[in-house]
Amino acid sequence: KKSREETCGEGSGVEILENRPYMDGPGGNGQYTHKVYHIGMHIPSWFRSILPKAALRVEEESWNAYPYTRTRYTCPFVEKFSIDIETYYKTDPGEHVNVFNLSPAEKRQTILDPIDIVKDPIPPHEYKAEEDPKLYKSVKTKRGPLSEDWIQEYKNNPGKYPIMCAYKLCKVEFRYWGMQSKIERFIHDVG
Repeated sequence: KKSREETCGEGSGVEILENRPYMDGPGGNGQYTHKVYHIGMHIPSWFRSILPKAALRVEEESWNAYPYTRTRYTCPFVEKFSIDIETYYKTDPGEHVNVFNLSPAEKRQTILDPIDIVKDPIPPHEYKAEEDPKLYKSVKTKRGPLSEDWIQEYKNNPGKYPIMCAYKLCKVEFRYWGMQSKIERFIHDVG
């Protein structure tokens, strides 16, 4: 859906380079995709005119072996930069302590940022009433809308309501001396 919304002519949107099944990869067997995001339309034209073409594209490689997925973003123009996102989908309300089996050192460097799909604020320009879990009721499953204390309702009635948590581990690498930790911290804070 987002790919269609972002595409508005040549040099914009998303280009799918590869979409194929894989065996024995991250998470076992799954589907591999390789995409290119043409981001020129998101950059002011005066700035776009001085950048090389390689700076106006972001590549995404994705391995989907549900309930595990891995997505890696790179930009050919910035060779030593990547964002890696691993996801585990679990049927719980977000109570796994170490789903990624991180070492004690990795755990110390990790910042936990729980997201509540009902309570967390949404920027006005991204809000869509038809996607609001406080308003949406599924015709097919007859579930919804969710109340403000939906997680506690689940905990009070285990097994009565289906639930899923997406655990995400986001790693940023920016290997340029002098700027590495500042840029990595900025991306984690903003992203």
